[in-house]
Amino acid sequence: MDYLLFTLPSCDKCDELKKYLDENDFSGEEYSLAKKEGRLKIKDYLRIVKRDDTGGIILPTLILQEARQVSAVVNSRQELEDWLRSKG
Repeated sequence: MDYLLFTLPSCDKCDELKKYLDENDFSGEEYSLAKKEGRLKIKDYLRIVKRDDTGGIILPTLILQEARQVSAVVNSRQELEDWLRSKG
């Protein structure tokens, strides 16, 4: 399963999710929203990213893809584990 991960520096939740992805069978790319490349890349996914009550993008944002199609959008290690369990 491939992924795109959008993060910010010094984000504990981002670091926790990155560690989980590294420890398991995932391959993908990380984009920091602190960099121009990350801000440009996330524009392709603005219609599917989750937002908070103020309209801000919830980070980390992990976009899971299978056969180049979006399978899920999750924002934490726990959400990822729950989604993986649901796929059984």
